[in-house]
Amino acid sequence: MSGPGRGGRLPRPLSGMAMVAFALKMQSIANCAGLTQNADGHAVNGMGPSRRPGLHPSTMTSIPSTSEDFWRPALHFTAERFWINDPNGLVFACGQWHLFFQHNPQGNTWGHMSWGHAVSRDLLHWRHLPLAIAEDPTHMAFSGSVVIDDKGTSGLGDGGQAPLVAIYTACAQPPARHQAQHLAFSNDGGTRWTKYAGNPVLDIGAENFRDPKVFWHGPSGRWVMAVVLAHGRIVSFYASADLKHWSHLSDFGPEGGVQGIWECPDLISVPVKDHAGRRAWVLKVDVFEGHPSGGSGAQVFIGDFDGQSFQSTQPARWIDHGSDFYAAISWAHVPAEDGRSVWLGWMNNHRYAAATPTLSWCGAMSIPRVLHVRDDGAALLLCQEPVSELQAARREQRRCGPLGLGAGGADEVVGLGAGDVLDLDIVWRPGTAREFGLLLRCGGEQATRVGWDAERRALFVDRRQSGPGPDDPVFRSPQYAPLAPQADGSVRWRLLLDRCSVEVFADGGAVVLTNLIFPSPGSRELKAFVSGGAAELVTMECWTLEA
Repeated sequence: MSGPGRGGRLPRPLSGMAMVAFALKMQSIANCAGLTQNADGHAVNGMGPSRRPGLHPSTMTSIPSTSEDFWRPALHFTAERFWINDPNGLVFACGQWHLFFQHNPQGNTWGHMSWGHAVSRDLLHWRHLPLAIAEDPTHMAFSGSVVIDDKGTSGLGDGGQAPLVAIYTACAQPPARHQAQHLAFSNDGGTRWTKYAGNPVLDIGAENFRDPKVFWHGPSGRWVMAVVLAHGRIVSFYASADLKHWSHLSDFGPEGGVQGIWECPDLISVPVKDHAGRRAWVLKVDVFEGHPSGGSGAQVFIGDFDGQSFQSTQPARWIDHGSDFYAAISWAHVPAEDGRSVWLGWMNNHRYAAATPTLSWCGAMSIPRVLHVRDDGAALLLCQEPVSELQAARREQRRCGPLGLGAGGADEVVGLGAGDVLDLDIVWRPGTAREFGLLLRCGGEQATRVGWDAERRALFVDRRQSGPGPDDPVFRSPQYAPLAPQADGSVRWRLLLDRCSVEVFADGGAVVLTNLIFPSPGSRELKAFVSGGAAELVTMECWTLEA
């Protein structure tokens, strides 16, 4: 899609109608926060602290009235309109990748939580389907998972194809806070859904008991559920023979990051790279607060699961060092001939999600990522890499390098072209420079800096001058991820740039930073920079991407 200013026009101020819409959005945020705040000062499964968020005051007048057009991603999933957050119920069924997601079908802030639905055959092009599981007068439909009951254990099939069964948290409508696990099922491949008449199927009388991830555990011949006691920072495991009756197995936690409440667990068996037949159990848990970059984020534990309990054998690690990766879950029932472990996450942060400057839509998903575990001898590391399907979106290719910069000791910036949807593979050779890297979406005083800090020995993303954005210190602070040079002394990373996001992958996917940006439409230049000394851009391969 093309947006205004692609020929270099300056962004326009908010129109009168857009300003009214934005004011209504901010008022809705304040109202919603007051309705849904819990005992920790957080909204239940959504809005975040009951602050009134806003845009950085210095950028308010630079938000064009057509922002929803040029900020809407080309390759990242968004709803047709209105709010989305957690991905839900990812499942491969009937030859398609199904993506369900937390959705407010009535507005652009958190509320009226229901399950949206889309399908894809290539993980890039998504077809929107009708709402799958809608809120009702008594409950909202919070996060959960979907399985294919191909063994007929639930008795919910109609004699045709195996039913899809959704296991989700039903949250009582405000002011009540009770949460229990419910079922819904589909016998037509996921188009029409029926809520199970015997709901709830798991109710412990708790207020913050949510986000079930269910899978079939072959060795024990039963369904297993991982679900959080959010305030206790505990993942509880349950088992069932029929998806309707559940018995408690064990608990895991508190452990690792415990500053914020826990949400959205995923337990998945992931292949260990270069070790044929070897797999490792990965338990992912999100934290509402306490991520090193600020606000919400995701941590991972790697260990063993015997069908009864999970034992972590590694210290907890942060999955993504950027500010905008949350609630990732993996696709279930991926065909054996595919063999990949694939997930995606919500590309946002609970600290400022409702204050992002889009008007008719809010929220996007990350690029789907393939998972593997790498055994470094001293530790097992979870690695994420963009799905190979992304290569089909590559169009024009550009190469440059070798290019020496800063040889005279002065800071240097060199133009490399322009673009707003790019796939870049960059190799640098550090010299004496304090910092080196790329300037993305440059124009006027705007630029997003992605580079390497020699003193910190860290990859960083700095969006302080990236353009309009939430008035929150987390959004305006650089994020760093430890990254040592490779054995040959080079520093390498891959970068995916979309119209409102930057995803950086390094060290074989063990280091990832995901961040939102909101540059003006005319800010499209790409530049290389060095400061405090010299460095060499050994090579840069750049592809334009097109959906």
